[in-house]
Amino acid sequence: MIEKRLTKTRIRAGIWEGVLSGIDAPPQLEVMLLERPIAGVVAEPVAGRVGEWAVRVPIPADVLTDGVQTFLIREAGSDETLAHFTIITGVAMEDDMRAEVDLLRQELDMLKRAFRRHCLETAG
Repeated sequence: MIEKRLTKTRIRAGIWEGVLSGIDAPPQLEVMLLERPIAGVVAEPVAGRVGEWAVRVPIPADVLTDGVQTFLIREAGSDETLAHFTIITGVAMEDDMRAEVDLLRQELDMLKRAFRRHCLETAG
């Protein structure tokens, strides 16, 4: 049995696109944001590739607000999440997780230098 897999291909012009493989019948997909469904999800067969479906999810402008929005793509009537995507908007860099990771890296580098200096001082 082939495992179902939904792979993102791109986001373009406000539409998330991906390919769903491992399913022969037309898939019934739902996309949820904060437990509310997103309308307009389309799954069309990929020409010449049996069991693969081109999935398109429109990203409505009215759901984009400051902060982080995570969209869950799953089979309708199932709790199984096939894929997800996240959009970050309007967040100041200091509140952004990437900034936090960068800060942790800097602190780790500082600790490594201090540890090496300590090792050199106590070795001799």
